[in-house]
Amino acid sequence: MAVADTLRWGVIGLGWFGEVHAETISQMPGIELTAVCTRRADRLAEVAGRYGVNRCYTDYRQLLDDPQVDAVSVVTHVYDHCQIAVDALRAGKHVLLEKPMAPDVSQCEVILEAANQARGQFMVGHICRFDPRVTLAKEAIEEGRLGRIISMHARRNLSKWIGRQVLDKISALEGDGIHDADLMLWFTGAKPINVYAQEIHPGDNKYPDGGWAMFRLDNGAIGVVESIWHLPESTPYQIDARMEIIGTEGAIYIDCGNAGIEIHDSQGPKHPDALYWPKVFGSRFGILRAELRYFADCVLAGRAPERITPRESRDAVALMAAATRSATTGQIVIL
Repeated sequence: MAVADTLRWGVIGLGWFGEVHAETISQMPGIELTAVCTRRADRLAEVAGRYGVNRCYTDYRQLLDDPQVDAVSVVTHVYDHCQIAVDALRAGKHVLLEKPMAPDVSQCEVILEAANQARGQFMVGHICRFDPRVTLAKEAIEEGRLGRIISMHARRNLSKWIGRQVLDKISALEGDGIHDADLMLWFTGAKPINVYAQEIHPGDNKYPDGGWAMFRLDNGAIGVVESIWHLPESTPYQIDARMEIIGTEGAIYIDCGNAGIEIHDSQGPKHPDALYWPKVFGSRFGILRAELRYFADCVLAGRAPERITPRESRDAVALMAAATRSATTGQIVIL
């Protein structure tokens, strides 16, 4: 669909991260936060009032029927992704769907088919591909500075108080491990051939609090993904995320846990987020903003996003879904 110089954007799903989307979009030049949607009327009024949005919907289908909306962020429960994304694509909207693409490969394939037939652009929000630390690593790999990649290990661990808020929706491996699994596939351009995983479930939520997944790629490399949402509540990290990439000629170490700032107060030391979506003097900036800007620029230029393709998003889901099957059965899963 054609759009004017200003991209009119709606947000479907107004949980914590949905509001971060809305707030960031509302502050970006060339983009207008036009509409918001959530099933909770009180939450809808709260967010709409905060950002001055007049077009408010408790049914996402009504938002999709609104001709004043060009693009949408879908920031809902992963089990709602498939139907909403397909409906949005069929309605002619440009769609930014938060990761994971869907809870299983079959639903990913349904979305892919709709995206292939759609007039609008489609992208899944794999935010780590927009992290400058990660993209510098990708450039170094493409320049051949590591030789052939032979081993990768990543950890992406969170405090248990965050886990309690999320683990009734998704497991740690599928919720955060998918970030690093996707990056490993991106860095190598290889395909996984098997995976073995184990999960732990010390908490009281629906899904496991953590897990490790080891997989072999078809280029011979080994990848290990660690995601534990059970760090002590006193942990100073917003997120403890690090990756080691070892090649035949060199190595790369990515530290996404060290924010570059420590704040020590009466409650102890803290490392606040300084890159993903920090709020400074009332404005959001950072990696999420860069991701949204990239998608907006693709829409306005009429080109398909290339930083992360729908097929790559599907492949990351397939790998983590296989890891979950392995953890459930205790067996190696062949892909």
